[in-house]
Amino acid sequence: MDRTVGRGEWVRGYFSYSTLKAWLPILSWLPRYRLKYLQMDLLAGLTVGLTTVPQALAYAEVAGLPVQCGLYSAFMGGFIYTLLGTSKDVTLGPTAIMSLLCFSVVGGQPHRAVLLTLLCGLIQALLALLRLGFLLDFVSYPVIKGFTCAAAVTIGFGQVKNILGIRDVPQQFFLEVYYTFYKIPEARVGDVVLGLLCLALLIMLMFMKSSLDSDNDLIYTRVARKFVWAIATMRNALVVVTASLVAYSWEAYGHHVFTITGHTTQGLPPFAPPPTSDTTANGTVVSFGEIVEGFGGGLALIPFMGLLESIAIAKAFASQNDYRIDANQELLAIGVTNIMGSFVSAYPVTGSFGRTAVNSQTGVCTPAGGIITSVIVLLSLAFLMPAFYYIPKASLAAVIICAVAPMVDYRVVANMWKIHRLDLLPFFVTFLMSFWEVQYGIIGGIAVSGALLLYRMARPQIKVSDHGVLVMKLSSGLNFPATEYLSHIIHTQALQVSPPRSVVLDCHHVSVIDYTVISELRDLLRQFKLREVRLVFSGVQPSVLKVLFAADLQGLRCTDSVDEALQMESENILEE
Repeated sequence: MDRTVGRGEWVRGYFSYSTLKAWLPILSWLPRYRLKYLQMDLLAGLTVGLTTVPQALAYAEVAGLPVQCGLYSAFMGGFIYTLLGTSKDVTLGPTAIMSLLCFSVVGGQPHRAVLLTLLCGLIQALLALLRLGFLLDFVSYPVIKGFTCAAAVTIGFGQVKNILGIRDVPQQFFLEVYYTFYKIPEARVGDVVLGLLCLALLIMLMFMKSSLDSDNDLIYTRVARKFVWAIATMRNALVVVTASLVAYSWEAYGHHVFTITGHTTQGLPPFAPPPTSDTTANGTVVSFGEIVEGFGGGLALIPFMGLLESIAIAKAFASQNDYRIDANQELLAIGVTNIMGSFVSAYPVTGSFGRTAVNSQTGVCTPAGGIITSVIVLLSLAFLMPAFYYIPKASLAAVIICAVAPMVDYRVVANMWKIHRLDLLPFFVTFLMSFWEVQYGIIGGIAVSGALLLYRMARPQIKVSDHGVLVMKLSSGLNFPATEYLSHIIHTQALQVSPPRSVVLDCHHVSVIDYTVISELRDLLRQFKLREVRLVFSGVQPSVLKVLFAADLQGLRCTDSVDEALQMESENILEE
């Protein structure tokens, strides 16, 4: 009877309102929603929407997909994140890094990109449900910075060909560099002039916006500050629209001066399950298994990097704006966004740092601002697609270059050199290998970073001091990889000298020991007994002490402090 009641209480607790609020964070903030929140969310959503549309079109180019795929990927996140997200600032959608990763895995094939989105979403949602978000903690900061710097260089240089208006350039980075310079004589004057003008205008507006942070009222009046902020924030849309009008005017008179985007599919994408097979140009049908096999390691890398990028952004803005996020809930929000996005022909998305910054700076109050952004994207798909025909590729290239340029953070190298030079090793391994293959760069960096972590575990710092008795202080915990090293130090400095010496092992920092450690300690105690000297453990924590006594170690001696152990040893020496 009691067991039945307990189970019933557990079921009621599992489906309680508090549990529902944990899974649907909208239930926490929606009852407190106010009119002033709506005003700020409308403003932020509109501003981010005008930033999202040109960026989505540009990032689709990076992914090697038709430009409308960028917009297909840009609207689902706003709706889903409003329901499931725990950060008021984060905006989900296409990003430069995810676009590059997507291209490296699917090679610009839309059907496979959509299937990749579904599989990534399922993996991400599964990680969230299993509460495996802690796995992201094993990717170190040097690896992340090495990858983002390399990605920025790869993406930025990849757009130089569009600024120059040259074609038939390979996508592999080193070949791309060679053929871009090789084909400079084929550059189109119209594209070069327009691209450079767009770059100059974007850079000028970026500097104008940064000058607003100085709070110098002598430069801008209050009205002027708002005007400059609005123009600078919407600079991407302004540049793309202006460039499109210029291209349209030349095309209207029959002068094909610029390389334009060309035909795009008009209207909203159909809501349909993602394809589970594909057909090649020669009519060969590729099965689901063959497609997944072709994804290779990218099927693990893309969802992992998507989670890493989005959660890093969410944590940064939560800290800046003084609120907390739930990392596992963020995983769920990204996973469900990608699952649902696959039904509207989207490619994998994650949190965007640039658009999230705009969202925060505009004063967004709740995740509902994402709904306004999504509506702007949907309206663009429904009514503006014919106008996208005239968007010059040089203008989109300028938008991408200016978006990824801040990702090249040269100062991080100097900081690592000052703080911990060994961190430069995983940084440069990731950075350099990413130019060969993006996946190999991240895997190589994680491997090197993991090897350094394991080395520190296997070779902890042991401070040895002589007080008549050797005192060995472990500066960190004692795990099984370190047992052989500890045994080597004790043998060489205490047991193999003549005469053998007693040792006091300071265990203040040891909180957990395992069976391997116990086995090694048992052997050491036997060696000390054979040589008629002692091994004394001091400062042992209660949890470790319990394990030591449970192991029934022969000759075990424990003291509360090193001083007590030294006093005990001195008394033993006097007695002898």
